[in-house]
Amino acid sequence: MSNPVLTAVEERAEEIAAAAASNERLGRLDDRAAKVLRETGVIKMLQPARYGGAEAHPAEFAETVMKVASHDGSTGWVAGIVGVHPWEMAMADPRVQEEIWGEDTDTWIASPYAPLGVLKPVDGGYTFNGHWQFSSGTDHCDWIFLGAFMGDEEGNVAQPPVSYHVILPRSDYEIVEDSWDVVGLRGTGSKDVIVKDAFVPSYRVIPFSTMLDGSAPRDAGLDNPTYHVPFTTAFPLGITSAVIGICEGALAHHMAYQQKRVQITGTKIKDDLYVLFAISEAAAEIHASRVALLDNVSRIYDKVAAGVEIGFGERAVSRRTQVAAAWRAVRAMDEVVARSGGNGLRMDNPIQRFWRDGHMGMVHAIHVPGAVFHVSALTELGIEPPPGPMRSMI
Repeated sequence: MSNPVLTAVEERAEEIAAAAASNERLGRLDDRAAKVLRETGVIKMLQPARYGGAEAHPAEFAETVMKVASHDGSTGWVAGIVGVHPWEMAMADPRVQEEIWGEDTDTWIASPYAPLGVLKPVDGGYTFNGHWQFSSGTDHCDWIFLGAFMGDEEGNVAQPPVSYHVILPRSDYEIVEDSWDVVGLRGTGSKDVIVKDAFVPSYRVIPFSTMLDGSAPRDAGLDNPTYHVPFTTAFPLGITSAVIGICEGALAHHMAYQQKRVQITGTKIKDDLYVLFAISEAAAEIHASRVALLDNVSRIYDKVAAGVEIGFGERAVSRRTQVAAAWRAVRAMDEVVARSGGNGLRMDNPIQRFWRDGHMGMVHAIHVPGAVFHVSALTELGIEPPPGPMRSMI
C-alpha cells in the first residue's frame, strides 16, 4: 500500500540524522527535527481527516515511526508517542477537538497517561492537581493528556480508584526544566509536568474505561477501523515501533562501520566468519521483531474492520507480542554492538547513541514483561486474571 508520509521521511533522512547530536545536547528535539516531523506529516497520520489528518492504517504509522527512529532514536520516539495522541483525540468531545485544532491542525498534544493526578469535582467540572514524569516531546506541544484518579470532595483519591484521561492547554501546566537527565533518549525532552489547581471542564475528561472497552470510538461515531483498534494495542505501538527502529539504526550504522574495519589481529571483518554469523543472526532477530509487530496490529485491524470485538485474552496476547518484539530487538542489538569494537563506542560514533536509546526505550512501562506474560499465559489456560495491576496495561 502507498505510504506518502514514509516516502517523505525517507527523502529527509539526512536532516533527521543531522539533528541527532543537537537533540541530545539540548535535551529536547532540535527545532529542525520537529520541523521535519511537522512537514512530513508524521504526527498527523492518525489524526481525523476533518482536521487535516491521514487516518492512516496503524501499520503504516508503525513503519513510519521505525524509519524515523532508524535515523535518530529521539526523533522517532517523539514521533511514536506524540503521533498516537491524535488517535485518542479523535474520540474526545468535539468541543475540545475544535479548541486544539480549530485554528491550527498542526498543534501537538503531549502526555503522560500514568494516573498521578487527582480530579476534585466542582461545579461544571473539576479542580485538578498532580505531578507527572516522562512527558516526551512536551516542549513542542501546546496541549496535553494527563492520567488521573477521580477524587472526593476533600481532594483525596476516591475508592475504589477510577482512572481518567484529562486534557489541558499549555497555560494550565508547568514544564519542569532540567528534569530530564538520563542515559538514553536524551533528545526526547521527556520532562516532568506539574498542575496546580487547574479548572478542567467536564467535556475535557475521558473515562479510561471507555478506551479499554472500546465504547469511546463507537460513541464518537468513528467508522475507520483504525480508531477501533484497542487502546492497549494502539498506544504501545508507537513506542515499540521506535525501539525496533532504533535497533535497525544501530544495525545499519554497524554494517557501514564494519565494511572496512580490520581487527587488531589483522583480520578483516568481512573475513571473520564468527562475526558475520552473529551479525546475520542479529539482523534476522531484528527483522523478526518488525514482522511480529506489524503482523500483530494488522491482524487486530482486520478483525475490528470485520466487526469482531477484541476480547481481554486477545488483547493480552497482543501485548505479549509487542513486549517480546522490543526485547528481542534490543537483545539482538546488543550482539551487534558487542562486535563493533572499542571505536564503535566512541561518543562521535552514532552506534553508541542508538545503543543507549534502545535500552532506554526498552525500560518504558509498556515493555515490562512480568505481568503481561503472566496474564497472557493465564488467559490461554482459560483462567480469568483478577482485577487490579495485572490488568492495567492490557
